[in-house]
Amino acid sequence: MSKIMMWFRKALLAAVVAAFGLSALPTASVFALGLNDTTVPPAPASISNERLEMIWVREQAIYARLGRLFDRSDEMIVNAQKLIDQAKSNGKDVSAVQSALDALAAAIKQAKPVYDGGQSVITSHSGFDSAGKVTDATQAKATVKSVGDTLKQIRQIVEGPRKALREAVKAFRDANKPVGTPAPDPRGG
Repeated sequence: MSKIMMWFRKALLAAVVAAFGLSALPTASVFALGLNDTTVPPAPASISNERLEMIWVREQAIYARLGRLFDRSDEMIVNAQKLIDQAKSNGKDVSAVQSALDALAAAIKQAKPVYDGGQSVITSHSGFDSAGKVTDATQAKATVKSVGDTLKQIRQIVEGPRKALREAVKAFRDANKPVGTPAPDPRGG
């Protein structure tokens, strides 16, 4: 009887393995649509006025924040330069950080005219009234696209040097970690 039970167990195990294996296979076939299909894909949905207004508010906020950053950029670069000079006077190698800061300063100077050019689009706000409500959807779309393109262009100019400066500062900090004093023993000994 034990031979029959062992044979039955093996058969049951094989059936379970086969069932799991077959369950991974698809149960229905998928066929591609024929060449005779004449359906036209739906037209892209137009952006609602509410969505345009939300985008406009967001873009104005980003533009205002960028303006504040451009206004403070000279001060921030001077402060960073002071820190670099201080580290250099302490005998630290600051060449990578210095070149990254110089590249960022040049990128900011290159991006500032792009920002100023986009300011006229923000000021004219074609397609929007003074409260930010859509008055002409076509003009509003063009305005939103123009401001978005300007923001994208500014980001493309500044993003690489900004990341390079961040990485250079990180590498500088890693290379010049302060040697700390050992913490006092909390047991008093």
